[in-house]
Amino acid sequence: MTISHRTVSAEEADTRLDRWFRRHYPQLTQGALQKMLRTGQVRVDGKRAEAATRLAAGQAVRIPPLPEGPAPVPKERAAVSERDAAALQRMLLHRDRHVLILDKPPGLAVQGGPGITRNLDAMLDALRFEAEERPRLVHRLDRDTSGVLVLARTAAAAAFLAKAFRGRDVQKTYWAVVVGEPPGREGVIDLALVREGGPRGERTHAVDDPRAGVRAITEFRVLDSAKRRVAWLELRPLTGRTHQLRVHCAEGLGTPILGDGKYGGAAAHLEGLPGALHLHARALRLPHPDGGWVEASAGLPTHMAETFRFFGFEAPKAGGVRRGR
Repeated sequence: MTISHRTVSAEEADTRLDRWFRRHYPQLTQGALQKMLRTGQVRVDGKRAEAATRLAAGQAVRIPPLPEGPAPVPKERAAVSERDAAALQRMLLHRDRHVLILDKPPGLAVQGGPGITRNLDAMLDALRFEAEERPRLVHRLDRDTSGVLVLARTAAAAAFLAKAFRGRDVQKTYWAVVVGEPPGREGVIDLALVREGGPRGERTHAVDDPRAGVRAITEFRVLDSAKRRVAWLELRPLTGRTHQLRVHCAEGLGTPILGDGKYGGAAAHLEGLPGALHLHARALRLPHPDGGWVEASAGLPTHMAETFRFFGFEAPKAGGVRRGR
């Protein structure tokens, strides 16, 4: 066993170091890699690195002597049923050689977790469309949030899109119906957030001292309202924190999203209206791996459309998908 060096290819640019290792050396466990990183055995361009370090094309990764043996046998994924495969394909808004764009329904989890028996990530083989690689998630929506969700069809596209989502190259537009009416017709919520554990799982909270949490910024605009009972908001998150919009509406504006009992409690429910979360990822505009940009929008889910009809809110039709240079 000897020390070697391996150059990061252009297709691997912006990949996390631990994921890069898993791709090339599947026999190496995460624990073993972490130990090698702590002790400085793995280096990038001669410098110490962390598991989350993002690689750049042309960098040299120092590979220490690695344990021999076959790669661990991955757990076999359950076959996607014909019914689920057909449902996923009906969600498709756009498909090209790099990108898939879906209109995710409320109630479908994006990834697995405690108590989640059905999730999109486990069914992505149904969206291969003869491609060699399995589609990859590049961002997330909460299980009960509907709307536009982007998938990458290759590792290179995933790295490109993940970088775009981490920066400010992606423009996200959400619609929400909130209980009450915000103070002002438009504005910016700049309120730091922190994740805390509890008997019912983790929750996100706003904190007055920005040094105690991570900065989170959301632009908001009131598109319509109904006698101060509810308001239809356009939300544009400039950062991407867990449950950012839900906490910013409930704690930043004092108007919880309709149906959001987690952050609004009983005040988030109104008699005679659907009890599901009224938060919809209306549109995304993002750079495309082939150059230029792609923009997609999705129509309202059934429960929000029902609420819009009840209050007389008139939502424009979704514009579908557009490409530009």
